[in-house]
Amino acid sequence: MPELEKVTINMSPVDLGKIDLLVGEGSYSNRTDFIRMAVRNQLEKHNIEIQQSVTRNAWMIGAMSIGNGDLAKYAQGAKRVNLNVVGYLKLAKDLDLALATQVLGTIKVRGVLDVTPEQRKALAAHFDN
Repeated sequence: MPELEKVTINMSPVDLGKIDLLVGEGSYSNRTDFIRMAVRNQLEKHNIEIQQSVTRNAWMIGAMSIGNGDLAKYAQGAKRVNLNVVGYLKLAKDLDLALATQVLGTIKVRGVLDVTPEQRKALAAHFDN
């Protein structure tokens, strides 16, 4: 699982200058440190809404990896399995795509979806991103 994902944002020169001012004063080590802290503060501020959404929509938070063993277990059930992940979902490179198509319902990922181009094409109808 990648530890960090790169995100590009556009900011006004004035806002950027204010960040640089705080960095120059030693309040933050660099721009990235400031932006990371601002994002964490906003996520903490909205923690209740996040938890309610996670509960309401049965989201799994963290990292999840799906392999052929998982698909075999899912196939024993009577229903299709929906994957709702906040964080990181990786499908094994050797995943049985015919079985995956059969047992998986919707696949929703809020974060990073790590799949091969072949998997993306074969499971396109399942992805709800």
